[in-house]
Amino acid sequence: MPAAFFGHGNPMNALERNRYTEAWRAFGRSVPRPRAILVVSAHWYVHATAVTAMPRPRTIHDFFGFPPELFDVRYEPPGLPGLYEEVADIVHPAWVGADLDSWGIDHGTWSVLVHAFPDADIPVVQLSINALKSYDYHLQLGAALAPLREDGVLVIGSGNVVHNLGGVSRALPDAGFDWAQRFDERAKELMLDDPTEVGRLDGHRDYDLAVPTPDHFIPLLYVAGVAGATSAPVDVLVDGYAYGSLSMTAYTVGMAAPVQSGGGVAAALPEGPPADGANI
Repeated sequence: MPAAFFGHGNPMNALERNRYTEAWRAFGRSVPRPRAILVVSAHWYVHATAVTAMPRPRTIHDFFGFPPELFDVRYEPPGLPGLYEEVADIVHPAWVGADLDSWGIDHGTWSVLVHAFPDADIPVVQLSINALKSYDYHLQLGAALAPLREDGVLVIGSGNVVHNLGGVSRALPDAGFDWAQRFDERAKELMLDDPTEVGRLDGHRDYDLAVPTPDHFIPLLYVAGVAGATSAPVDVLVDGYAYGSLSMTAYTVGMAAPVQSGGGVAAALPEGPPADGANI
């Protein structure tokens, strides 16, 4: 199996067709059929490392201020409770808990998978982001997960390399501020040449603007960890910006980015609450 990181942007991308969602669709058509999909989503950011272990995970609409059509989305693949034991074993001595009922599939996962795997017939499991742990921990845990690729598990990180909701500008629907571009381009250089160094981006001059909170950046570390552990080549699936302060860059690991078509900017933000108050 390859691995991948998706810059998911705002959840309205689940309802639209644009060049980013077309890239996600092209990815889903190009990969071998996974036995399961393990997703590290920016939106399960808690004080523990856990894996969903329920047979039927629920669709979580973890946002507000969006139109009813988005709340009507149901992405309901089966879970795979047995994958918890595989993950716990493979990352030992790191501790991982089994989540039997508290979480499910959040929009960081389903807004991408509804395009990449629209039939929702492949088991999906989420791995939480432990907010108490360092970047090195997340990078190393990603590396520990790498052998799952050999057993048909598709490892996905879903977040945004640059994610500053307080800085969004509705006047820039398809552009990035200078600082966002500098940070995203440096991340790209490291992902393509030396992914094990991605965790050092906290020393970049634009880090505080690009990563005001670490939740959307950390999923990239898991995919970088997989890449570093396997020496698998990394490719850019799609790149670009939304509203000045969001990077939509996505990467593949161990697989050349598929040829894709499609245009259009990332989904528009809804009118209503400010972006940093809508949990996008």
